[in-house]
Amino acid sequence: MNPTDELIKSIAGDLDAGMIVYLHIETNEIKTIIDFNQHYDADMELWEEDIREIEDNIDKYLQFEPMDSREAFRVMEDFVETVEDERLREKLYLGLSLSKPFRNFKDIIDNAGEYRQRWFDFKNDKYIEYVKEQLDSYNSMDEL
Repeated sequence: MNPTDELIKSIAGDLDAGMIVYLHIETNEIKTIIDFNQHYDADMELWEEDIREIEDNIDKYLQFEPMDSREAFRVMEDFVETVEDERLREKLYLGLSLSKPFRNFKDIIDNAGEYRQRWFDFKNDKYIEYVKEQLDSYNSMDEL
């Protein structure tokens, strides 16, 4: 399975938005479903047709889930290490060490000028790597 870079970017973007993505192994068609574990109040009816299609053909789909909180936290830590502005770097480290680290990080980075866009680019690159790792793992298992 060798999806295009555009397809990988699309999967990464959907995952970053908190969706679960299913990639059809033969056609490379994407089906994106809201994560009902995170959005318990979402209207399941909107996704019913895609859910049924996936469930009926689950062996033909590769499932991608968003990063878990540990992985997402590690991405934030890795980003902080790239920040040249010492004062901002210290604020981000402090924010990550307090309770509600995700909220703290977001609040700090949203007011960090050019670093805000750097963060989005960094996170996007990490999600693309994350998707590629899952594809490599699938391809390795498929070869066995």
